Amino acid sequence: MPQDREQRQGASGPAERTATVGGRRVAYLDSGGPGPVLLALHGHFGRGRIFAPLARALAGRYRLLAPDQRGHGRSDRADTYAPASYADDAAALLDALAIPSAAVLGHSMGGAVAFVLAARAPERVSALLVADMTVLNREPEAHPVLDCSTWPRRAVSRRALGSAIEAHGVPDAGYFLDGAAAFDDGWGLLCDTGDMMASQRAFAGDLSAWWRASGQPALLMRAEHSFMLSERVARRMADARPRTELVTFPGCGHWLYEDDPEGFARAVGGFLDRAVG
Repeated sequence: MPQDREQRQGASGPAERTATVGGRRVAYLDSGGPGPVLLALHGHFGRGRIFAPLARALAGRYRLLAPDQRGHGRSDRADTYAPASYADDAAALLDALAIPSAAVLGHSMGGAVAFVLAARAPERVSALLVADMTVLNREPEAHPVLDCSTWPRRAVSRRALGSAIEAHGVPDAGYFLDGAAAFDDGWGLLCDTGDMMASQRAFAGDLSAWWRASGQPALLMRAEHSFMLSERVARRMADARPRTELVTFPGCGHWLYEDDPEGFARAVGGFLDRAVG
């Protein structure tokens, strides 16, 4: 049985909850409160709780919901990892929580899920926020698949797991270790590497049609040192979609919400104030 390194957060922070959606268990972070809802979607290998600092920064203004998406974290695995299936999960979670619509934020793969949801169910998405995700998720513009097929299933400690992942060519395993836990037989990732390979491949390609298919006010956030979203493609995305603002985070890499948490919270909060507040 896996055990998280961190404890569940209490009254001082967002709570970790679960819901049954479509017959599957979905774990999610919920900051609570009466404000407008921001649904936050993590990227591949991630978990909803990466958005806990943002939830705290927006406390009292916006209610943040951040699920562990299918096959990630404490949520159940699924038979398919198509972008539309992820988007349907997000809409189904809003249904389960009786939330008619929400602003939707996504980082990396979660950004693609967000704009697919905005296209498939525009009435559910009041505003769209995409953090460092490209629509040209293919070589040479991006590197859509990180080969995790030979990563270790278990290691004797969290540190040993991180070292083993880094030995497979990952410069810093910190992000991936946020999705790790202690099992009876050692430390391992909560996601299945086979599922992650299938999911990454499902998102590879030209996603431009999904991006252009909705018209909600949108904020596109790009990291200056992104390996995912080039300046050229970011400008193309902003030009191709009406009501889209483009913001670049100087000095940041792909995980911009971690590199500049205060700037990220200001950009998100300020945009929400203008778009839905």
